[in-house]
Amino acid sequence: MVNTQLLQPQSIVVIGGSNDTKKPGGNMLKNIIAGGFKGELCVVNPKEEKVQGIKSFATVEEIPDTDLAILAIAAKYCPATIKTLATGKNTKAFIIISAGFGEGDEQGKLWEEEITKIVNSVNGCLIGPNCIGVITEYYKGVFTAPVPPFSPKGCDLISGSGATAVFIMEAGMALGVSFANVFSTGNAAQTTVEDILEYMDNHFNPETDPLVKLLYLETVSNPKKLLKHAASLIKKGAKFAAIKAGSTAEGSRAATSHTGAIASSDMTVRALFHKAGIVYCSSREQLLSVAAIFNYKKLKGKNIAIITHAGGSAVMLADQLSKGGLKVPEISGADAEKLKSFLYPGSSVANPIDFLATGTAEQLGIIIDYCEHKFNNIDAMVVVFGSAGLFDVENVYNVLSVKLEICDKPIFPVLPSVINAQREIQSFLKKGHIHFPDEVVLGKALAQVYNTPEPQSHKIALPEIDVEKIRNIIDSASEGYLTTSETVGIMDAAGIPRVHEIVENSKEKLLDTIETTDFPVVMKVVGPLHKSDAQGVILNIANKDEAAETFDTLIKIDSATAVMVQPQLAGLELFVGVMKEPGFNHTILCGLGGIFIEVLNDVAARLSPISKNEATKMVQSLRGYKLIQGARGQKGANEAIFVEIIQRLSALVEAAPEIIEMDINPLIGTQYAITAVDARIRIEKYKD
Repeated sequence: MVNTQLLQPQSIVVIGGSNDTKKPGGNMLKNIIAGGFKGELCVVNPKEEKVQGIKSFATVEEIPDTDLAILAIAAKYCPATIKTLATGKNTKAFIIISAGFGEGDEQGKLWEEEITKIVNSVNGCLIGPNCIGVITEYYKGVFTAPVPPFSPKGCDLISGSGATAVFIMEAGMALGVSFANVFSTGNAAQTTVEDILEYMDNHFNPETDPLVKLLYLETVSNPKKLLKHAASLIKKGAKFAAIKAGSTAEGSRAATSHTGAIASSDMTVRALFHKAGIVYCSSREQLLSVAAIFNYKKLKGKNIAIITHAGGSAVMLADQLSKGGLKVPEISGADAEKLKSFLYPGSSVANPIDFLATGTAEQLGIIIDYCEHKFNNIDAMVVVFGSAGLFDVENVYNVLSVKLEICDKPIFPVLPSVINAQREIQSFLKKGHIHFPDEVVLGKALAQVYNTPEPQSHKIALPEIDVEKIRNIIDSASEGYLTTSETVGIMDAAGIPRVHEIVENSKEKLLDTIETTDFPVVMKVVGPLHKSDAQGVILNIANKDEAAETFDTLIKIDSATAVMVQPQLAGLELFVGVMKEPGFNHTILCGLGGIFIEVLNDVAARLSPISKNEATKMVQSLRGYKLIQGARGQKGANEAIFVEIIQRLSALVEAAPEIIEMDINPLIGTQYAITAVDARIRIEKYKD
């Protein structure tokens, strides 16, 4: 529970503070002193009367009442110390930088649990253990370096990893990124990233609070809480970028369906970020690039002008922008020709605008003015300007600095010459600007920012389904995979169109029933999890005799319980599925179907509930979307029906949260209909 004593303490004690600034407790004290803390500061160190000029007490019992205690002592001494502080010194905020707790062994976990109970008993706040500390406007409570100066317009950084927080701050400061509040949650025994966001949301003031929030997450403790408060803050004017580490498919559970085979924790986290409006980043470099973009004017369109004297950089940037869905439109016409007259022979204004290695500051200013005022098809500019070491580029950067302030269109400066133009870059940064050292990283980050939507509405209209029938089936079903009849009942109740089918474990009954069926048909084994892998799907059964032979073949497959007969449909194979990660809403997936779902991995994923607009964007984001539209003379599939099926699947899992895994693969799509051919549903009861 974040409180005032943590954020604005009037008094701090550093337990384990020392004169040795190479030790965590010593450097923590040094940073607090150097940071200009204005409240009462004391130390507990039994060997010293003064530590770094600060009064030291031999025991915790001797100190006066204290708002915030920072512990830099061995883990085994922390529980008793915390108890004394909480019950005897009116301490309500604690930062434990020591390691050796839950991340270590069972004894450490017990100490962590004991400390948390004590802190909770006094409605206190605990940061850590095993963290680097906290930075606010009022104190620099970290034992690491560098310590960024507090900037009210800087970025709030919340990190599950202390070392990663240091790396982010260190790299950010070199680029000109400034920081405000910094929280390292460590083991997050009591206070999690989500708790800090909750406090920021509940106390947010858009006039005074930092607007840019950066997150480094190793776990998502409470996905729904993260979604709620991040989305709320973004709607109030904040901007979010985040890294979620440890989200590979290798880290997810074993899969028993197509959905499980292609889905991963990373996919679910991306869906969460998408719904909240958080820009997903895959590295510290990208996180800081997004933070820098947030600090410039907002990108309102996708048309970018690349202004440079380095042709290779322009090509790489143009490629990356195009991959991300942004455009580098051609610039032509009378104004373009007029601009060219101001440049040296050999320059190009077609976009990229290349004004050669000999280009001047005056020419850069003219180019930017034309992009700002003359070229209406340009929404933003990227200026890539370094130095070959031949002449001073400070005048160029001075012009760029002025244009950044006065232009309405955003300008993103890429200053790659970190050695040749080191002095000029530092001068540029001292004026409060931020630069990008790599054009490709910038291009990727720009696309991520532009393509991240606003937070989704909590009020989402879903199609009407037969909830009563669905609940009756789920409540009476056993855990695990539903039977064929239960699956069919769920599909019908959800209004998902399916193919008519015959299921029999008797050849005679099947042959009697098949009399009224039009050939050709498909015959499938019932029982094995993956019919294709078991060679349990046989196509083009042309007559009753072939059906009899095929029955004999299929029923002999290991785990076979029956044989299914379906009309053989022709069309585009599609896929929809569901995955449920603990704590998250259901993840709905869609893509191309058949065996290609696992081979191509062309999948879109969103968190339920899914609006019609979200479902439409899911479908349109697929790399194979042109196949759905119809390509190269081939007829596509009905997009509107596909979107409705995605929404019906979302309505289904809202009514039946027990569904933890489901796939419908394939759906056969034509211009007029989409029909489910095969489906599997797995349920677990009493889950979140």
